[in-house]
Amino acid sequence: MLGIAPFNFPLNLVAHKVAPAIAVGTPIVLKPAPATPLTALLLGEILAETDLPKGAWSILPVTNDVASVMVTDPRLPVVSFTGSVPVGWAIRDAVPRKHVTLELGGNAAVVVAPDQDEDDLAHAAARIATFAMYQAGQSCISVQRVFAHREIAEQLTTKIVEVVQQLGTGDPADDNTDVGPLIDEVAACRVEVWVEEAVAAGATLLTGGTRSGAAYTPTVLTDVPRDAKVSREEIFGPVVVVETVDSIDEAFDRVNDSRFGLQAGVFTHDLQLAFRAAHELEVGGVVIGDVPSFRADQMPYGGLKDSGTGREGVRAAMEDLTEERVLVLTGITL
Repeated sequence: MLGIAPFNFPLNLVAHKVAPAIAVGTPIVLKPAPATPLTALLLGEILAETDLPKGAWSILPVTNDVASVMVTDPRLPVVSFTGSVPVGWAIRDAVPRKHVTLELGGNAAVVVAPDQDEDDLAHAAARIATFAMYQAGQSCISVQRVFAHREIAEQLTTKIVEVVQQLGTGDPADDNTDVGPLIDEVAACRVEVWVEEAVAAGATLLTGGTRSGAAYTPTVLTDVPRDAKVSREEIFGPVVVVETVDSIDEAFDRVNDSRFGLQAGVFTHDLQLAFRAAHELEVGGVVIGDVPSFRADQMPYGGLKDSGTGREGVRAAMEDLTEERVLVLTGITL
């Protein structure tokens, strides 16, 4: 098996590939992201102290060019990739006869129903603000789009802005920091450009919107044109778009109006609405009463459309690495 991990969770997402492989006895070659190889190598040092057989695992911090050769190597019949959309589908196209699992991008959405009272809205705002900005937004299930029913939209938006403005920014090593810098200045510049494009097209900047080197201030936008990159693409930065809708039908339509479909969150107390969301939202996972950023390691995890194919999570990944066989016994005397 070949596992290719991204930079944004350099230990957790490496473990998501290595652990299931070890569990089912599949040798794995793990390529960490060029920007963050050290935690994978440290994990490799820990594994080296175990009694696992020689060749059970390898950590190879190679360039992406070398990785493309590894993808086509017939000795690696399974490829598990977490990363960008173009690279993921290019891998799938390059090896159509291999078993390929792709966990790609998203622009995760939250729907807030009108049945939320003041305490509910305070809770929803805190969760939305926190998980739109955590990891500096560099998570494929960070909250990027919020669709709030008109009855509660103004109150919710005000609360979200208040929480965002209270988030501490700066050095990630400081315990008081909630939002650190992006992976590099190039990434921060891209976020800056996308926000400026949205504002120039008519969006309203409620807070944030400034850059210093690789750091971008936590940002809340509203009145964003539907074709703006901050709505249509994966921003992968500390930016959230909050929009008002007149009905749940409209909210669900807006969630589905995306080429991505990883996870979505719905804040509601209505069980029937929860079941409807699970049925109608075009995503791999629906989280009721919380943000789409919720993930437990044991749950099947993956998306639809340009968010990828296949599922991760311990059991799902183990099944990907297992070939079911049938044994028929006839004429056997015990």
